[in-house]
Amino acid sequence: MAAASCGWPVSATGAQSARGTIRPEDFGAKGDGVTNDTDAFAAMSVHVTRLGGGTVELRRTTYLIGRHLPADATRPWAFPPAVVTDFRNLRSPLVIRGNGARLKCAPGLRYGAFDRATGRAVNRPMPNYRHEDLASPYYAMISIINCTAPIEISDLELDGSVGELEIGGPYGDTDYQVPAIGLWLENNKSTETVRNLHAHHHAQDGIEIDGDDKRQARSRFENVVSEYNGRQGVSIIGGRGYDFVNCKFNHTGRSAVASAPGAGVDVEAESGKIIRDLTFTDCEFSDNRGCGFLADSGDSEGATFTRCTFIGTTNWSAWPLKPRFVFRTCTFVGTLVHAFPDKDPQRACQFHECRFLDDPALSPTGQIYFAGDKSHAVVDLAESDNVLFSRCSFLLTKEGLLPWSWRATYSDCVMQQASPVLSYPKGMYLGYSTIRGNVDMYGTKIVGTLDLNGRILSGTQMGDDPW
Repeated sequence: MAAASCGWPVSATGAQSARGTIRPEDFGAKGDGVTNDTDAFAAMSVHVTRLGGGTVELRRTTYLIGRHLPADATRPWAFPPAVVTDFRNLRSPLVIRGNGARLKCAPGLRYGAFDRATGRAVNRPMPNYRHEDLASPYYAMISIINCTAPIEISDLELDGSVGELEIGGPYGDTDYQVPAIGLWLENNKSTETVRNLHAHHHAQDGIEIDGDDKRQARSRFENVVSEYNGRQGVSIIGGRGYDFVNCKFNHTGRSAVASAPGAGVDVEAESGKIIRDLTFTDCEFSDNRGCGFLADSGDSEGATFTRCTFIGTTNWSAWPLKPRFVFRTCTFVGTLVHAFPDKDPQRACQFHECRFLDDPALSPTGQIYFAGDKSHAVVDLAESDNVLFSRCSFLLTKEGLLPWSWRATYSDCVMQQASPVLSYPKGMYLGYSTIRGNVDMYGTKIVGTLDLNGRILSGTQMGDDPW
């Protein structure tokens, strides 16, 4: 629903503020944490949209937002959400200075499937696509769509307060596929800069990005924490050129609502779009109900991870099943699964100087996920053609097992396993590698040198050739 169609009047004070900064207080916001400021924020975004851009200045206070609109023919939901902000088609820069402000969802609102007449939660057989059941307190707290000028957002907290909502029945193909998003970015053509953002406890996603996959600009997310959201910390469903620096994507599905995929970050191109050229530097993906990082569906290609940490407590640490994904000096605690294989080594997943560990002390819960088993491989590759591990270390001092692979490539790797359970780190060994532990190497090709439990092997084939 476009903000410009909502028809909120712009106050005289708000019009005057166009010459400088624009504040929600100019449109009636109280910012006292008690008064619902939804309409003031919506009116402010209409004003900014009419201006074509501007600088929004918030106070270091709590703004209560989110409410339901009456259902009618134009709003077929049982309890449709009012617009909070909708910045759309801006041709001049948009700057949102949070100054430590918090946008907090009002308590007691409905989320999920409800009977329109009685207001009671309904639990229908899944899948459930009855729009007339739907309820949400907001579509997105901040929505920025189809803008051609730079966007900057800084020093802001977006609190979905899902634990204070009335939760109805599920909707969609599974769980709760109902919008309730912290930050929504769609088809923006220029740079997007997001710094010091805390998006948490949203019933759906902390951040959702549906970008323009033909744009030339890059976007930067720095010091972003997206945690305790219901479905994803970040969903990327289209676009190219996104850089994440010093961000945390943790504890998805650990609050009042949990929905699949439940990932820290999910890269899933939708509606015929593509995803290209992502970078993650010094980021953390920890204790998510689903995968820490997930890339499986849609046309996605090209991502680089540098000094990132992936910790799987009840699910896989990472699932990177897309071409040209490269991990450098990253740490994995818990099983990594489905690294992308390919006949072309340049397209297959690569790991350089990464560590794979099984120490529970590294987990925030003391738990590590090994496919539901006490002992399991820290890397589980159903297919592994040309997946590369270069100068990586597998230091397993507890119950973890060395990689399960068949045609992966290991170059100058160190492997150590304390568990007596047999493991299968098969593949091609280049350079100089060492293995200490109970392993089955049948079918392995040793091009370089392998120190296998003190036995030096070089230039040999162990059993039949799988290559």
